[in-house]
Amino acid sequence: MEIRLSYYPLAVHDLDEALGFYRDVLGFKVRDDVEFEGIRWVSVSPPSQPDVQIVLELPGVHFGATSADRQAITDLMDNGLMGRLVFVTDDCDATFERLEAAGADVMQEPINQSSGVRDCAFCDPSGNALRFTQTRGR
Repeated sequence: MEIRLSYYPLAVHDLDEALGFYRDVLGFKVRDDVEFEGIRWVSVSPPSQPDVQIVLELPGVHFGATSADRQAITDLMDNGLMGRLVFVTDDCDATFERLEAAGADVMQEPINQSSGVRDCAFCDPSGNALRFTQTRGR
């Protein structure tokens, strides 16, 4: 039996702003831009991983979510406690320089971790943490 990740839903405050960040800053490909029954979501993925999609959606868009549910999700997002994504890169420093030059919000400059990786971190426009790791020695 094989189990693989297909998509990861990621709550964002503004779909168009998030789309601009993931497409224009990170260079991700737009896989779908869907509106169904008044709900819109956009899926993006790294060009080399079309089968793993990050689904950008507004907080609490799930059918049955109450306004209190949406507010709770928004509150968590505002405190940076919702989405966290970890990406692998072949050059942490170059990735950092490119994203910083594009105006991405820096959380952590590149450092060597005791776990054997060099990594850096940014926030997307909605406060989701994005970490970029490179195995040292490569």
